[in-house]
Amino acid sequence: MPLSRESLAAKAKRITMVMLDVDGVLTDGGLYYNAAGHEMKRFHAHDGYGIVRGREAGLRFAIISGRNTPIVEARARMLQIEEVVQGTDDKVAAFRALQLRWVVSEAECAYMGDDLFDIPLLKLVGLSAAPRNALPAVKHAVQYVTRLPGGEGAVREFVDLILSLRTSRNRGRKERT
Repeated sequence: MPLSRESLAAKAKRITMVMLDVDGVLTDGGLYYNAAGHEMKRFHAHDGYGIVRGREAGLRFAIISGRNTPIVEARARMLQIEEVVQGTDDKVAAFRALQLRWVVSEAECAYMGDDLFDIPLLKLVGLSAAPRNALPAVKHAVQYVTRLPGGEGAVREFVDLILSLRTSRNRGRKERT
């Protein structure tokens, strides 16, 4: 259910919190292990800088992941993402806890996910997105599908979209007054 640019702009204007899945969104979804059996993940610098820019513009960020790994905690610390929920089978429950802590409505929240277990949360938030390489059912459930795949700048594209739509919306208001 992709939205028109005008509808996206109306939703983006309300967003104060952006939540992200990890595998397939912040990473390419691959599970990498070294010879000693230690897990590794590859994050894209563009996504990191998009999060930094978003935070500087007043957005709050959270990670909600079904898997649990110290690599995600380390990346979140580097990006100053305070809220990290890992190892959860129920992403809606994780969101509800964040909602209570941050006192935000569904309309003020955006979420980007790529797999079937993300769909309940994607349908609940004010603005939903999926990377280009998400499962087809997920792409049909969201309001925006990025041109870039997960782990290759999709998060940056989504954050840049939110920021540009908020700016264009605000610019339009100033011109009318």
